[in-house]
Amino acid sequence: MSQAPQDQIAPLLTPEGWELLASLGPYQEDKSFALNSALRKAGHSPALVSAVLTQSRLRTKAEAKFGEFARSMLFTQAGLEQATRLNVAARHAQRFAEAGISHVADLGCGLAADSLALASMEINVTAVEMDETTAACATVNLIPFSNATVVHADATAVPLDGIDGVWLDPARRVTSTSGTKRIWDPEAFSPPLSFVESLAASGRAVGVKMGPGMPHDFVPAGCEAQWVSVAGDVTEVALWFNSVQRPGVRRAALVLGSEGAAELTSGEDFGAGPVAPVGPVGGYLYEPDGAVIRAGLVADVALQLGGHLVDEHIAYICAPQLVDTPFARAYRVLDVMPYNVKALKAWVKAEGIGVLDIKKRGTAVTPEELRKQLLPGGKNAGGKSAGKKGGYKTATLVLTRIGEDRVTIVVEPV
Repeated sequence: MSQAPQDQIAPLLTPEGWELLASLGPYQEDKSFALNSALRKAGHSPALVSAVLTQSRLRTKAEAKFGEFARSMLFTQAGLEQATRLNVAARHAQRFAEAGISHVADLGCGLAADSLALASMEINVTAVEMDETTAACATVNLIPFSNATVVHADATAVPLDGIDGVWLDPARRVTSTSGTKRIWDPEAFSPPLSFVESLAASGRAVGVKMGPGMPHDFVPAGCEAQWVSVAGDVTEVALWFNSVQRPGVRRAALVLGSEGAAELTSGEDFGAGPVAPVGPVGGYLYEPDGAVIRAGLVADVALQLGGHLVDEHIAYICAPQLVDTPFARAYRVLDVMPYNVKALKAWVKAEGIGVLDIKKRGTAVTPEELRKQLLPGGKNAGGKSAGKKGGYKTATLVLTRIGEDRVTIVVEPV
């Protein structure tokens, strides 16, 4: 039986626990059993050893979100999964700093990622967290900042006198004995979206992190909605109200990648804006970034590329020329054929293909199931990205719909 989060944190909040945790190097799974045994033989209690090793593993995992800061922070498994990446939190904090906000309440602060970013910009922070164990972690994580205070309380019940900015990251999951379950209704979030809107109605600078799948119909009027993707993964949509909302921006797609940040914005409401033409498949196929799709800015990207949609309801773009863009991934079109499993299987065999990368949009086909049908043995030879291996070739297939027709587009990544 796994230990409760508080049982994994409490042993660390002692001089012995903190010193032992600090003495460990990076977590190594293959050496964890031997380390467990060695620490117990050294006289440390099983509960402390378990807590220390769990925290060491979480810290190593957290480096993807927090970089070197993770080495001195405390985490819970659930808190780490929901925590904002530090580079995204820095952009949240920058909004408040540029608006001249002096004191922000981080309501539902979790492990304090956003509070860290805010405090580092010399903004006073009141970090509020209802879960006692998570609040303890947040307190430790904010120790370096004298301008940050953690309050163990219900986010909806904390007085906001003298506070001119509010940031929220509502809980969007419920936990039960069978695990966690995602909630889709914003009014079932904790706190609910209506509470966020009531804060905005007071005139304060308000920002809230929501799940990236939030339907456009649920986005309140009079705010800016910014979808954010990191390395191709759409992580959130942030809603901004009042002084942290940018003039003339209703929706935006912020793309953070290895080459930096790029953003596409629109002052038009959802469903409005430019309309891209529809045309045939050919030249180069562009797959828009998920943030672009979520923000409803696919047509804007198509026009930037001098291209057209392959179907008015599908987020694939074709253009005659190769254009470098941070907002879409480009593929060279090699062939277009009707979607037919028997014909595709014959084509795979004739071409000597052993590695298939299958993408899809607008069709119910499951790539994993199709791969089983098309390849000898039902799986890639040597792995998805093996390239030429043992005489096999790699192919990339894009499955989509054009009008009523299902098609297969053979492409190669640029």
